[in-house]
Amino acid sequence: MDEAAQRRVRAVSAHLQPQPPPTAACGIAATPTAGEYVHAQGYSVVLPEKLQTGKWNVYRSAHSPLRLISRFPDNPDIGTLHDNFAYAVETFRDCKYLGTRNRPDGTIGDYKWMTYGEASTSRTAVGSGLIYHGVLEGARIGLYFINRPEWIIVDHACASYSYISVPLYDTLGPDAVQFIVNHATVEVIFCVPQTLSTLFSFIAQMPCVRLIVVVGGDDANMPSTPVTAGVEIITYSRLLIQGKASPQPFRPPKPEDIATICYTSGTTGTPKGAVLSHENLIANVAGSSLDIKFYPSDVYISYLPLAHIYERVNQVALLHCGVAIGFYQGDNLKLMDDLAVLRPTVFASVPRLYNRIYAAITNAVKESGGLKEKLFHTAYNAKRHAIIKGHNPSPMWDRLVFNKIKARLGGRVRLMSSGASPLSADVMEFLRICFGGEVIEGYGMTETSCIICAMDIGDKSIGHVGSPIPSCEVKLVDVPEMNYTSDDQPYPRGEICVRGPTIFCGYFKDEVQTKEAIDEDGWLHTGDIGLWLPGGRLKIIDRKKNIFKLAQGEYIAPEKIENVYAKCKFIAQCFVYGDSFNSSLVAIVAVEPEVLKAWAASEGIQYEDLRQLCADPRARAAVLADMDSIGKEAQLRGFEFAKAVTLVAEPFTLENGLLTPTFKVKRPQAKTYFAKEISDMYAELRETEPVRPKL
Repeated sequence: MDEAAQRRVRAVSAHLQPQPPPTAACGIAATPTAGEYVHAQGYSVVLPEKLQTGKWNVYRSAHSPLRLISRFPDNPDIGTLHDNFAYAVETFRDCKYLGTRNRPDGTIGDYKWMTYGEASTSRTAVGSGLIYHGVLEGARIGLYFINRPEWIIVDHACASYSYISVPLYDTLGPDAVQFIVNHATVEVIFCVPQTLSTLFSFIAQMPCVRLIVVVGGDDANMPSTPVTAGVEIITYSRLLIQGKASPQPFRPPKPEDIATICYTSGTTGTPKGAVLSHENLIANVAGSSLDIKFYPSDVYISYLPLAHIYERVNQVALLHCGVAIGFYQGDNLKLMDDLAVLRPTVFASVPRLYNRIYAAITNAVKESGGLKEKLFHTAYNAKRHAIIKGHNPSPMWDRLVFNKIKARLGGRVRLMSSGASPLSADVMEFLRICFGGEVIEGYGMTETSCIICAMDIGDKSIGHVGSPIPSCEVKLVDVPEMNYTSDDQPYPRGEICVRGPTIFCGYFKDEVQTKEAIDEDGWLHTGDIGLWLPGGRLKIIDRKKNIFKLAQGEYIAPEKIENVYAKCKFIAQCFVYGDSFNSSLVAIVAVEPEVLKAWAASEGIQYEDLRQLCADPRARAAVLADMDSIGKEAQLRGFEFAKAVTLVAEPFTLENGLLTPTFKVKRPQAKTYFAKEISDMYAELRETEPVRPKL
């Protein structure tokens, strides 16, 4: 059998689930190991942090209770991203790897694929091309464009030739990009023609940049470099030619070397550069691989920003298993079309999109009315009760109802994951019932190389983010000022702290903030508040930083309230605001246009455009009434209800500076952006308050 055939056999074999060993005929079973015994008790094990204190408060995964995982158990020689790619190329050389619908002439067609072997060739050419231009080991390489195959190839080149990749968010805006480039002393920037003109506008303020590589550009139409800049500009295709003409041997990094500097925009202040090593990223993926499995037959759609750690680590994990990765065409509004063509089996997203899917389906069901609506609820309840009881639901319900819903994501999705912010329990249940397969939620952050906790495959419970992955350990630290302690009943509560090989190396050029984040015992303090549910599963309940006090002294966690209101049919996005000068909350709501227009039609309300409809007092009253109804269902406390609302037609976006790249609301920026609306709402509330008699 030739080498190519052997590789194909290995790839197919990797998809086959191992059969359980036969039961011993004599009826004697092996004594369970400590890990197996503990797993039977729950999802986490509890250990003492220090033997002398006697306090058992450190939680580890029941998959690996006695040691933290830092390498793939089946491939312990893989210590870097370069090693991981080399392994994947050797194992899956002829398999599909990177696919795109975008054509060089700007048209959109079916997916065309690059194999693992072809990607390897391009990776070598890019790395060799950078050496041709005199770029030394350890140089920082900026990536300033959205998801496409070249992003992945350049990242692989960085890993194989000991460069440090620095993602530049294409929507961060010029000021932040300029700050990051100068702060990280980025020498080379890969961009697309659209972002090249932006770079030119402030290239003179970035003296460290000496080479710009334009992806998708045409040699004949390359602009001349500004005279003052002294920067060379070439196309990506030219760099490939130069690299292929003078191939260079790999310069493999060591596991402890820096792989990337991920700048987190955060919700406040200037971006911070989280330094992640090769061993950080490998440890995170290796740990999560003990439970979450991918196969060479899987297909994944890449549309979440590659500049964010969630998508970045997904790519490392998928690569290791030989998955085919198709890229969206670059327009979120056309994502559903891409899904229909690609038909992925693995789908990763964020609550913002899942909430929109939930709202779209539930509204469509309500509008269908009659027999169709009744059939949906009958099927939904039947499937829900079967899942709760641990039974397999009747396939009849999928044939009658849910297969049509599954088709919205291509019809083949077997695994859906959610991260970046909390997903409501109702939406989680809805996804599991309507789409079938596994739907899991995880929790993590850039500073932990992504995942901290994830739901176990097969865990049917909801309302939590699962247990620690096997490559880190977690403890909760008391926050007395917020009344969260380890002695709380019925569940221990506190700030989530994480330790292990996944913890980042620190913030780039910022020892002060690094010491604030990581204490002397190596624990990273996340700023999130959690509680331990039975079985050792973590539930996120609050945020240490994003809290404020109302005038009457009540503490408010706005993100919790916004997640409740996200289920309101009228709401696409919501920003809840309050301060210590006022006794009530107000809300800015970016509306779902079609839902609000449909409501207006049913009420016979005339309007010229969406902005006029948003300003109509009747529309504001209807939305606030629906928010009140949702709030009552979620058992919000009285002071947690928004007492006034402003409707806006313009969504919160990265472009207008109201969202982080992980789609969290930038609170200080939103406060400034909507200052007049907030002031007007409070003035209106004061006018309607009952006049109290003077004493």
